[in-house]
Amino acid sequence: MGKPLLLGQLILFCYLRVLSGSLSHDLKSDQVIMNENNNVVEIVQCRMCHLQFPGEKCSRGRGICTATSEEACMVGRMFRRDGVTWLNFMGCLRNCANVKNVRWGSYFVDFRCCRGYDLCNEKL
Repeated sequence: MGKPLLLGQLILFCYLRVLSGSLSHDLKSDQVIMNENNNVVEIVQCRMCHLQFPGEKCSRGRGICTATSEEACMVGRMFRRDGVTWLNFMGCLRNCANVKNVRWGSYFVDFRCCRGYDLCNEKL
């Protein structure tokens, strides 16, 4: 795996993180917020790791993020054509959708989303 491809993947994930707006949340997990329609929205905390290779611990971006009402906890997996996982990442993502086998270069990407409880993306 070449350094330019790895760097490109890291830049893509950082771009997704900035667009989701979840880099600077500091709310506690037991808080609730009111949205503009006066509906109560429960705050959900998500496990965060920007870079984790299979069989290894998180090597970049380890921590916890807080999903806003527009966000969900997410787990992303990049894998080769033969189905072998190459890279995992997780965190908070705005407008998250479950997708499977999205082609990205010579790899495929899966996204799984959840909002049911704190740290729900640890088990996805």
